[in-house]
Amino acid sequence: MALTKNQRRLRIKSRIRKVVSGTEARPRLAVFRSNKEIYAQIVDDVSGKTISAASSRDKDIAKAKGNKSEVAALVGKAIAEKALKAGIETISFDRGGYLYHGRVKSLAEGAREAGLKF
Repeated sequence: MALTKNQRRLRIKSRIRKVVSGTEARPRLAVFRSNKEIYAQIVDDVSGKTISAASSRDKDIAKAKGNKSEVAALVGKAIAEKALKAGIETISFDRGGYLYHGRVKSLAEGAREAGLKF
């Protein structure tokens, strides 16, 4: 039986999550991409808490003009600024089963430009 796109993504996601996990010293940057929006969270998997989050629905980012990849780069910069305020410099990147391409790549590059290391 053929897998749907979402089932395939979830299978890849579980394969990634076997390897990538967030600790207090090096939390995980988790990405979720919908058709219209993109979301990013910095998660400490040991304590099970979200340290900070940013999305394309945030007020300052939602006002920005540009295509979805440009907005994703802004989300990456916003999450990096929040992480640096929280004292986090290095993270593990969790692409959530999506290809490292397009909006996911833009978000990662925006976070790197703003000062996160991964």
